[in-house]
Amino acid sequence: MGSFSCSNGVLDSSELDCNPLDAEEFRKQAHVVVDFIADYYREVEKYPVRSQMEPNYLRNKLPETAPERPESLETILEDVKKYIIPGLTHWQSLNFFAYFPATGSTAGFLGEMLCTAFNVVGFSWIASPAVTELESVVTDWLGKLLSLPESFLFSGTGGGVIHGSASEAMLCALVTARNMALEELKPPNMKKLVVHSSDQTHAAFGKAAMIAGISPKNLRVIPTSVASDFALSPVPFEAALVADMAAGLTPFFLCATVGTTSSGAVDPLEGLGLVPNKYNACVHVDAA
Repeated sequence: MGSFSCSNGVLDSSELDCNPLDAEEFRKQAHVVVDFIADYYREVEKYPVRSQMEPNYLRNKLPETAPERPESLETILEDVKKYIIPGLTHWQSLNFFAYFPATGSTAGFLGEMLCTAFNVVGFSWIASPAVTELESVVTDWLGKLLSLPESFLFSGTGGGVIHGSASEAMLCALVTARNMALEELKPPNMKKLVVHSSDQTHAAFGKAAMIAGISPKNLRVIPTSVASDFALSPVPFEAALVADMAAGLTPFFLCATVGTTSSGAVDPLEGLGLVPNKYNACVHVDAA
């Protein structure tokens, strides 16, 4: 959090041994940033919700190569005010009514600050025991809030991981199901694996399938209609699944959705869930 003094673009060599995490320097500069953020939120509704900038506006404002000399925090924040804020869609503005609900909060900002400040890595228990254990506790909290059975919890035979996005969670579930399917398929054959979704499923599912190695021609997108409120009905889903099996393919994964991005549709999970159970396939629920 430290900084180097810079006069006329010349670095003060006496500060080359500066502690980059100097506590007092962090305290001073953090106050400046917090004031900047607070001022932004106090005035956020004065900005047009949608940016009025033209494509590539920012490239014309910034240097072609990275600066070789440091700048003061004040200069950086002034650049943010002049060049970045005008190019934002102000998601947290009370005037913004599209896509997803605003999720900004004082608690959220301060939590992110704490998390970033500790800057630890949680890839194993010994790397940071508190990180691993807190994740398992919070994951169980969520499972209990959703009334999931004990088999889904760390306290049972399950567990989970806190992902950075719904797209990451979707990919993780898909790869897990793919590996299970390949273990059952003798001999293993990726070309036989088929996944199903509706035409309201988020586009991230198609991308996840591609990353997981599923052929685009094996991605089944089942049409929905206003008659079902754009939810995926079990009958056409089962018909598609049976047709794939008759063709010698292996349907192994259904991505259902609770609240689609495009229409807010809620797939009938109970009815849909019965279908894959009959054919040894997995179900993932995108409920983000």
